[in-house]
Amino acid sequence: METKPNLNVEAFEQNSVSNTMSCEFIQTLINNYRNNHLAFVKDRLGIDDAHSIHFDLDTLKKFISDIENETRKNAPNATDQDLGIRFYYAAYPKKEDWDIMKDTPIGTEYAERHTLVMVPTMKADDGEGNMLPYDFNPLSTSGEGELLAMASARNSRLEGDIISQNHGVLNPPNNLKVETF
Repeated sequence: METKPNLNVEAFEQNSVSNTMSCEFIQTLINNYRNNHLAFVKDRLGIDDAHSIHFDLDTLKKFISDIENETRKNAPNATDQDLGIRFYYAAYPKKEDWDIMKDTPIGTEYAERHTLVMVPTMKADDGEGNMLPYDFNPLSTSGEGELLAMASARNSRLEGDIISQNHGVLNPPNNLKVETF
């Protein structure tokens, strides 16, 4: 029986090669978004939508650490290679529907704007021998965590809290003057 190593929380090697993209390529991608998607939202929906979001490193490191620590407790056979993060494009509700946001510090100036929601993933066999990244709740105490796609197939509605990350600094409504692209 093969045993999987425990999650490794040590820092990446100092000698590893950084991922890069050219400034021109980044600008092209951003311009495509702004000139198409963002312009469509403004023209059709009348929303001065967000075009960027900022998360400080401490927030991201804590989010990753929370995933690793809770997975280590509740799905001890998972490895670093099994885990990931899915970024969902999302939008805040309309002001008149803001009551769902009552337990958050997020203000109504964010109403209807795009945001991101980050959810942990864990690879699992899809039943056909393919290891695929499923949305994952590291807080589940089932012994293997809870793969949300499989849970939603069993239950018509998912409930409870999962480790996730949302609210960064959206621009707009925050009018950051320090963006480069």
